Amino acid sequence: MVRVRPIRQLGGTPRKPYPKYVWSPAGGWWGQPKQWKRNTLIVGAGITAVMAFVFKKSAELEKRTLYPRVWIPSMIWAKQFKVIVYVDEAAGSDESGHGTKEAPYKTALAAVTLVANMPEEKQETFKIMVKKADSDDYAEITASALKKAKNAHKIAEKKAKKQAEQAAKDQAQQQAKQLEEQRKLEESKQIKLTLDESLPEPKLIRIKDATECRGQRVKVFGWVNRLRVQGKDMMFIVLRDGTGYLQCVLTNRLCHTYDALTLTLDSTVVLYGTVDKLPEGKTAPGGHELTVDYWEVVGKAPGGDDAITNKVNAESDPSIQYQQRHLVIRGDTASAVLKVRSRVMRAFRDHFDSAGYFEVTPPCMVQTQVEGGSTLFSFNYYGEQAYLTQSSQLYLETCLPSMGAVYTMAESYRAEKSHTRRHLSEYTHCEAEIPFISFNDLLDCIENMVKDVVNRVWAEPETRAMIEQLNPGFKPYTEPFVRMRYEEAIKWLNDNGVKHEDGSDYVFGEDIPESPERAMTDKIGKPILLTHFPGPIKAFYMPATKEDPRVTESVDLLMPGVGEIVGGSMRIWDHDDLLAAYKREGLDTAPYYWYLDQRKYGTCPHGGFGLGVERFLAWLLKRFTVRECCLYPRFVDRCQP
Repeated sequence: MVRVRPIRQLGGTPRKPYPKYVWSPAGGWWGQPKQWKRNTLIVGAGITAVMAFVFKKSAELEKRTLYPRVWIPSMIWAKQFKVIVYVDEAAGSDESGHGTKEAPYKTALAAVTLVANMPEEKQETFKIMVKKADSDDYAEITASALKKAKNAHKIAEKKAKKQAEQAAKDQAQQQAKQLEEQRKLEESKQIKLTLDESLPEPKLIRIKDATECRGQRVKVFGWVNRLRVQGKDMMFIVLRDGTGYLQCVLTNRLCHTYDALTLTLDSTVVLYGTVDKLPEGKTAPGGHELTVDYWEVVGKAPGGDDAITNKVNAESDPSIQYQQRHLVIRGDTASAVLKVRSRVMRAFRDHFDSAGYFEVTPPCMVQTQVEGGSTLFSFNYYGEQAYLTQSSQLYLETCLPSMGAVYTMAESYRAEKSHTRRHLSEYTHCEAEIPFISFNDLLDCIENMVKDVVNRVWAEPETRAMIEQLNPGFKPYTEPFVRMRYEEAIKWLNDNGVKHEDGSDYVFGEDIPESPERAMTDKIGKPILLTHFPGPIKAFYMPATKEDPRVTESVDLLMPGVGEIVGGSMRIWDHDDLLAAYKREGLDTAPYYWYLDQRKYGTCPHGGFGLGVERFLAWLLKRFTVRECCLYPRFVDRCQP
């Protein structure tokens, strides 16, 4: 654009009033000086404006100062035409647009808002051009659309004003509240509690003993599990100490102290008071509560951003929960799982003890494999290659001639890079070996063990309550477990439309993956003893059956919701057959000399099994993953804390 405006003729008067502002495409808005004293030539050509001031009556050339610059974005203006604000309903943006043709707004409301924010005397100089979504050209906004946009702007202004007023009011109230809280905190520092020496000497108890101490004055330590303030003169603390939960009531001065006003969850406290039975209609853990007469903070937990509820909660990402596992286990659910685990471990030991088994503790550092070399954790053992054990089975077998039936509850390790919800790299392995039994005897041993352990924990009221809390509706199985051969399972999968991902049928000889195995188990809805797997998909020490050499005397116990929790078999007990199995698998027999000697020095038919305790718990407590069923789970990419 090139625009020349003669402002003053020689010796004459201005033809037109001077414009207050002029526009330069390169420089934006240029504001005029307060006083015009010389004739002016304005040239705009898309670059910085250049002005020459000329012409006195004497024809003397004088240089003058450039006009001061004032930037007003997003429009084009000169006195002779209106400023244009562009709106493109298809390609515009109210957030990043400026109202120019190159960067238009999306809505007329944005354009009207821009105009409304200009000085009142300039608002009439604006024109809004709109390009509809189905049009290629801009057209001036219609009167109805402009009216609608103006009304919307007025409504938005009123709303914004109301919100600003409310925000100011809320801020004032918040400031007043903070000042009041600060005043109360300062006053609370003056309140000091003292033990009442006239009261009976308290008895130190654990929460589980509270029922026996009703009506007595007691002293109890614990952590603040829940906290509730009721009015100015009452506060409820639900205390936990690992043995149970106890509701405690603090009143009057007891809840006016600085420690009371700043108490946080998971702080450690000691409380003195009397255990009272709750009246009819009231509920609390154990059916009683502690009426507190004195208390102290032993260790205060942080609040604010560092509070335990901000570190981890039920909605936290699983990776955060695993990283903060030491805090997660303080929760009601995690602690209940670990308590049931303790009772289940005891129940397994009680079962084996009552059946005449002896417990042994085999080594976890070994130089042999049981389940294949690909899942071994190896390490340097004083210059020799060694591994973390995959199973204690081979060592248990060596105990049969001296101890008879034996079992162990020990950790096993699998370097299996599996991310499924039923795999761990370290897990608790309940294993047993029994001499002089048949394959059917082995199946009975497994079924009886599972049923007996469940019945034992179910018979304990406290453990049963936790099982019902974690798995509502659970009932122990009383019916016989389903017994199904591998070949029958293959037929069931194909008959029920459970196929490979490519739609093909399962065939005899292939391993049944986890997903179809669980689909079958969940649909049948009962525990399944799946037996007689083909030899090539099972371990080297499992013997073939006499009636069908293709399959072995092997078994997996499948439970609804989890899948396999037990794997077992008879063991090859003939010396030559075992040597042939080593040769078939390409294993060096030298490291297994001690295992072969069991077949050399008085062999016998025998069998055994291994149960994953975490999988058993996942089934019993209806947990989504086995990672919830151990203290600090170890799996791929997780070895902390």
